[in-house]
Amino acid sequence: MSALAVASIIFVCLAASALLGLFLHSRVPVDHLSTESKDVVKLAMGLIATMAALVLGLLTASAKSSFDTWNNEVKQSAAQIILLDRTLAHYGPETKPIRDLLRDAVAFRIAQTWPEDDPHGGTLDSSKTQAVEGIEGDIRALAPQNDTQRAQQAKALQITGDLLGERWVLLTQAGSSTPFLFLVILVFWLSVLFASFGILAPRNATVIAALLFCALSVAGSTFLILEMDRPLEGVLKISSAPLRYALSHLEQ
Repeated sequence: MSALAVASIIFVCLAASALLGLFLHSRVPVDHLSTESKDVVKLAMGLIATMAALVLGLLTASAKSSFDTWNNEVKQSAAQIILLDRTLAHYGPETKPIRDLLRDAVAFRIAQTWPEDDPHGGTLDSSKTQAVEGIEGDIRALAPQNDTQRAQQAKALQITGDLLGERWVLLTQAGSSTPFLFLVILVFWLSVLFASFGILAPRNATVIAALLFCALSVAGSTFLILEMDRPLEGVLKISSAPLRYALSHLEQ
C-alpha cells in the first residue's frame, strides 16, 4: 500500500473519531463532564498522547536512519565505481570491454531506479547488464603481464567485491522497515485521543476545523515517515546525482 493511501486512511480514522466525539458530546451524562471527571480524562489522554509521541519519534528515527543509509550507500557506490573504472584504465587498453560493461550496468541501474533520469532515453540493452557478477569474472579472466597489472587486477577485484557486497546488503534491507503493528496501535491511540477531544470540546466550526487540521497534520507526518522509509520510490526519493556524476566520468 502506498504512503499516500496509508496517510489518507489515518486521516479518515482520526477525523471520524473527532466527529464521533463531537456527536457524543451532547449524549454524555452531565455528571461525567464535571471538572473532576474532565481532569481525570485529560490526565489519561495526556498519557496516551505521550506514548503516541514516543512511537512517532521511534518511527521517524527509524525511517530517517533507513533513508540516510541508502543515501550514503549510493554515494559510496558512485565513488567506488569511478575508482574501479580508473583502476581498469590504468591496467591497460585490454580492459575496455569491461569498462564498457561497467558503464552499461551503471546506466541500466539509473534507468531502472530513476527512469526520469535515464541518460539513454530507455534504449539500453538489459541483456548486457542483468548479471553484474559478470564484471568480476571478466576481471579475474585478465592475464596480467607484469607486477603493475597484477596489482591493478587485485585492486579492481577488491573494489568489485565491495560493490557486490554493498549490493546484497541493500537488497536485504529493501522494503519498508516500519512495523505494521506499530502503525495500527498508533492509529488506535490517536483515534481514542481525538474522540476524547471531541467529547470534551464544544461543538462549533472553530473546534471542528482545528480537529480536522490536527488530523491532517498527523496524517502528513505519517506520510513523510513512510516516504523516508521507502527511499527508492515515491516523493522523497534519494537523488541519482552521485551515480549520474559517476556515469559522466565513465563516459569520458
